[in-house]
Amino acid sequence: MKYVILVGDGMGDLPRAELDGRTPLAAARTPAMDFVAENGALFLLRTVPHGYPPGSDVANLSLAGYLPEECYSGRAPLEAASMGVELADGEIAFRCNLVTMDRQGADGITMVDYSSGHISSAEARELIGVLARELDSDSVHFHAGISYRHLLVFGGAVDGLHTVPPHDYTGQKVDEHWRAYGAVPRLAALMARAPEILADHPVNRARRDRGLNPANSIWLWGEGKAPAMVTLEQQYGVSGALISAVDLLKGIGVCAGMKVINVPGATGYLDTNYEGKVAAALAALETKDLVFVHVEAPDEAGHQGLLAEKMQAIEDFDRRIVQPLLDGLAGRDFRLAVAMDHFTPLAIRTHSDQPVPVAIYDSRLGRGQGCGLPYTEAAGAASGRRLANGREFLQTLLGRS
Repeated sequence: MKYVILVGDGMGDLPRAELDGRTPLAAARTPAMDFVAENGALFLLRTVPHGYPPGSDVANLSLAGYLPEECYSGRAPLEAASMGVELADGEIAFRCNLVTMDRQGADGITMVDYSSGHISSAEARELIGVLARELDSDSVHFHAGISYRHLLVFGGAVDGLHTVPPHDYTGQKVDEHWRAYGAVPRLAALMARAPEILADHPVNRARRDRGLNPANSIWLWGEGKAPAMVTLEQQYGVSGALISAVDLLKGIGVCAGMKVINVPGATGYLDTNYEGKVAAALAALETKDLVFVHVEAPDEAGHQGLLAEKMQAIEDFDRRIVQPLLDGLAGRDFRLAVAMDHFTPLAIRTHSDQPVPVAIYDSRLGRGQGCGLPYTEAAGAASGRRLANGREFLQTLLGRS
């Protein structure tokens, strides 16, 4: 028996007037996901424990079968693990976004773009490189990641510091959150110095010339120490592989003892290499019991408030991930789950923490033996079946509930 978890990050949403009261997921054409739900079981799963932030870190830990209450220490330490950056005792990892901010003196600071226009990884490496040359020290180290997502490791206390995700504040004033870094003067100095270094860099001059948002600042958040996690095999007795473009997810895979597969051309957006992810997943199942495939694009479109792009991302996930994997597994015994980690409603451009629909299909069951419901938020709520946490979800997928 093989097991597959397919995650469309942030697919969940709220009803939209322009979609006649439907959500983007309900309005999108998703025959493959509907097949999984209609011919399988549909549940409502709580991926974000009460009191925890509704981030992809917490929610995807749940989808990987973990209880965040037992192992979550912050987002950035998971990203550090994916990048092979080991945190020493006393070191804190921060996610370091390259962002576009507008400073208008007394009028304040606005978070224009949390991703600097989804800056390319090649451009970002140049910028992180110059920051490292200018600002690295015995207690500060920059590490380049993918696109706008990078890492800073800090050796020192951060007591009293409260950070926020920049994607929660697109188009908003962030003066209060900027001042919060004053709780750690060395970090505040870094944050203040970075714009001076980045402002006139050739990469940013070229981006402005092309009408693109420059990466003119950094934003530190998601801080934490190294997590303590047992492996997937230790917990559940199954071997696993994980496929994602996002360092956060790769870090979860590393900490879970899964084989992390890097697919060329996987970008974390609409232009990602869907076909490469499918091929890698099918190949991994030749030697592994379980494969976890994550697609970031719906979440990115949600953060930008882009309806057409979110619907495209959902339909691409269905047509280019779910259906090809169903086809590729034909003739084998498998159990396949379609899930989202959290909602990313277009109306608020950030995550929300309501339970998410999860569909589980068993290839050994014939057509018509499932719940008969489509894969939508409303159907999940109407199913009447609840999973309290990630451990219950994975036990259910493995047929052990």
